[in-house]
Amino acid sequence: MEEFQEDKIIVKNLLVRNVTGVDSWERVKRQPVLINLVLNKNISKAGEKDKLSYSINYGTVAKAVSKFAEDYICDTVEALAEGIAKICVNECHAPRVTVRVEKPRALLHAVSAGVEIIRTKEDYNQVDSNSNTIPNYINSNQDLIFIKDLKLSTIIGVNPWEREEKQTVILNLTIYNSDFNVISSQNDNVTKPHNYRTIVRTISKYVEESTYQTVEAFATTVARIAITQCHVNKVIVRVEKPSALVFAESAGIEITRCQSDFADETRHISQPQLDFLNGISFKHSRSTIPEQAEVIKTTLPKEYKHFAFIGLGSNMGDCVKNIYEALQQLEKICKCKVLDTSFLYETSPMYVIDQPNFLNAACKIATNLNPEELLKELNAVELNLGRSRENTVKNGPRTIDLDILFYDDIECSTDTLVIPHPLMSEREFVLRPLCDIAKRFEHPKLYKTCEQLLSQYLKSPNYDKKNTIHKVLPIQNSKWIWNSKTYIMGVINVTPDSFSDGGQFYSVESAVSHAENLIAEGADILDIGGMSTRPNADEIPIEEELARVIPVIQAIRSKGITDIPISIDTYRAIVAEKAIAAGANLINDVSGGQLDPDMYRIMAKTNVPICLQHMRGNSKTMTKLTQYEDIIKDICSELSERVEQAIKAGVNRWNIIIDPGIGFAKNHEQSFQILKRLHELTGKNSPFEGFPCLVGPSRKGFIGDATKQPDAKKRGWGSAAACAASIAGGADVLRVHDVKEMVDVAKVSDRIWRSSLE
Repeated sequence: MEEFQEDKIIVKNLLVRNVTGVDSWERVKRQPVLINLVLNKNISKAGEKDKLSYSINYGTVAKAVSKFAEDYICDTVEALAEGIAKICVNECHAPRVTVRVEKPRALLHAVSAGVEIIRTKEDYNQVDSNSNTIPNYINSNQDLIFIKDLKLSTIIGVNPWEREEKQTVILNLTIYNSDFNVISSQNDNVTKPHNYRTIVRTISKYVEESTYQTVEAFATTVARIAITQCHVNKVIVRVEKPSALVFAESAGIEITRCQSDFADETRHISQPQLDFLNGISFKHSRSTIPEQAEVIKTTLPKEYKHFAFIGLGSNMGDCVKNIYEALQQLEKICKCKVLDTSFLYETSPMYVIDQPNFLNAACKIATNLNPEELLKELNAVELNLGRSRENTVKNGPRTIDLDILFYDDIECSTDTLVIPHPLMSEREFVLRPLCDIAKRFEHPKLYKTCEQLLSQYLKSPNYDKKNTIHKVLPIQNSKWIWNSKTYIMGVINVTPDSFSDGGQFYSVESAVSHAENLIAEGADILDIGGMSTRPNADEIPIEEELARVIPVIQAIRSKGITDIPISIDTYRAIVAEKAIAAGANLINDVSGGQLDPDMYRIMAKTNVPICLQHMRGNSKTMTKLTQYEDIIKDICSELSERVEQAIKAGVNRWNIIIDPGIGFAKNHEQSFQILKRLHELTGKNSPFEGFPCLVGPSRKGFIGDATKQPDAKKRGWGSAAACAASIAGGADVLRVHDVKEMVDVAKVSDRIWRSSLE
């Protein structure tokens, strides 16, 4: 490469009017754009001979760049900067150019944002000077994006008065690129690491909900978010605090951080796990399958290089079965791999309202099909399941409806297909499930995330609160509607040694009689277990566990008790599988799938609801495994791995219930801490937001410790208090021994704490 002299031809703050992406209000319209150019060239000969022909005429440069910028419509400032650089090098013959493109109206709360790139003639040597094509690979290590004077409000300061009210802080970011790529005018898109709108949105949301004592902590947090959540390689963070000093405009700090500075920060729930649970499990770029965890990398065919989000709906026949079979056929005949599913929703019909409610969901798939091929295969699946588009009333009843919502992050419009789905932003029944698995995925045309689109719709005049949309769990010929009530799981221990009622219901006859009593008292589901998991309990042979539980399940069903679901309390896959075959409807695994390597496969195969509990070790070892740095964060970290494993094994997200595991590898104080902080697991923006939660505090030792009651059967009042606290913290299901009493506790607690009953 030519060694460049320090001579520079400079064009400063060239103002043009250009359509580049959207403005601060996310509207597509002409905006002011500032362009700064530095063209490197040895101009010594021009100085000696006083002839402009030996230099570069900045007037010519400004005219050419202005014409290009005024005429060129693009989605990103990266594409605009690249086009300008090409003009400077190819038309104005600059050996090297630095292009800085700045949008003063880019962001609502920042002065400006933009990019700076450096290009040389070597970068374009392989390209026809008359071609609009940009080379596929350019060393863009020196490229950067910048965000200037972003104003945020947060609690910051060490003085008591500074802890009372939010202050304005001014943030400047310089973000360096680590990829060897280029964004062309023919492939005008921007990956997540370079999207300043995404970066600002992510940082702002976190910062304004937090508090800091020092600007050092503030700056470090911003750098950490940029690197760990926005996946940038290197960032310079400059923080100014205007109110810091009376006689100075501001005071602050500037730090530089890169990925290696945060390499060890994985003790608690990892970002990939959190992203997976919250539906942001990848950074996306056009025509690229997201980098998933190793288990997915090893199971996906190499040719599956695209991803798509598919909407599913049904309101005819067995709707649950229709959706499940559609998912199966996506993999069997559509050359797709289902990576994740949303929760399941019952929704009111739109447009044609004189028809039954729908069940709606969404799924994320990997595929090697192009959009038109994928559409053709989806139509074939619909036909297989009894729907003919030619004979279906538009927006009317259908056995199955499969729509492509997103494909990679492209825009596509043909006579038969429009991507992204054009009506998505007005359909809550699409946005709700989509947010479960892609809430921070950005709509490539509307420039809003799915989460923002939903929020915007809920505030729009088109939103009708009367429309039904409930998150549901299909179970035993019925649907549980989450957040409508607290569901009560009645315990039936078919064991001689359980801590509370061991031996009491050991025979089939007594167990069935107890089941009938629990149902009469108001139980919504029966939990049948054949092996005690109390601390230090002995493990029994599989054959013995089967001999205890299978006859009880069969006897209950043979008595005509078919409407009440049955849960099998086991951590053994073979017991779970045989119990489901005998008539059980839910797998309740106290180990969260950790004690039997075949359990996740059986959970996926049986396609029934599952409860994944947090536990360490086994009954013999768990009391020695109670060392936690932060009880809630550690539970989140460990339990999130189990949820992720289940989903990757093929368990539908709507079938998963979580359980923090009170008393399992927790001491008494830790069990109380879980109840105090349960909302941190279940609440908005929590790691398990959206997942229903089961809590089982009934008669346990921490209650006996607080009440000084050694007899587990006499801990009813304490159990009632713990159950009420569980509901206040967001529990959806309570596993209890004293059903009649806890039903009343739940009814009163629901009237207090459940928003749907207000």
